[in-house]
Amino acid sequence: MERQTPPLFRRGPSAEVRLVVLIVLALTLMLVDARMRVLEPVRRVVAIALYPFQRVVLAPRDLVEQVDEWVNAANLIRQENEALQRQRIELAQVSTHAQQVATENAQLRRLLGITEHTSEPTVVVEVLYEPPDGGGQQRLVFNKGSKAGLAPGMPVIDEGGVVGQLVRVTPMTSEAALLTDDRVSIPVQVLRNGLRLIAFGTNTPGEIEVRYLSANADVRVGDVLITSGVGGFFPAGLQVARITSIDRNSASGFAQAMGEPLSHPERYRHFLVLQVDVGHATKIQEEEDDDN
Repeated sequence: MERQTPPLFRRGPSAEVRLVVLIVLALTLMLVDARMRVLEPVRRVVAIALYPFQRVVLAPRDLVEQVDEWVNAANLIRQENEALQRQRIELAQVSTHAQQVATENAQLRRLLGITEHTSEPTVVVEVLYEPPDGGGQQRLVFNKGSKAGLAPGMPVIDEGGVVGQLVRVTPMTSEAALLTDDRVSIPVQVLRNGLRLIAFGTNTPGEIEVRYLSANADVRVGDVLITSGVGGFFPAGLQVARITSIDRNSASGFAQAMGEPLSHPERYRHFLVLQVDVGHATKIQEEEDDDN
């Protein structure tokens, strides 16, 4: 009897033969598909059958791409929001600056209009800073001094009227005491009847005091006070204040009136300094003091 190889170890065609057969089959299928298109239905069926597997295999890639798109979109939105916020703030600053410039220009035009009604030369000054309140003093420091022709005693005005008076001058800066400073006193008169009075500062913002009134003085609430020109420091005709209240004391025979300044130093940055002859005014003041 011949010995036979068990079926378990039975050998088929070699690997080389199989490779050649597969290559020939592949080339045949390619030629047939290219020339005759007979395998197109098979291709479609195979493509349909493989599509779910393709989607499963590509799902991780699609998920990563989707997450990346979300992250990029979120970053883009955040950057756009930051740019819009920055632009909004910049536009608000530009708008505020434009409004401020327009307001200052309007005020400067009004100040220049005042010069048409004053015979004294004027100097436009700008507020540098407001000194700290020391002992109730109310002061402003300006950006021009003696080099611009300023001197102590010169009055400071705005379109509303008298703001105050220069009390200290350096070559580059000057300091003015406001109308409400208790060290400032201005000879005034009632516009309605010409009654001459003296207005004093009270160290209270927005308030001046008229003293030494007789109890029957012809002064009424609402009367406008203007400079009388007495003393020489303040030219006549500048608005000073409006009377807001009168306290008449019949027992003492005197009255006291309170007034509200018509100028607004807290609102503006630019003012006019009237270049009066302070030397001549000082001589007049000394002569009046000697007579008294």
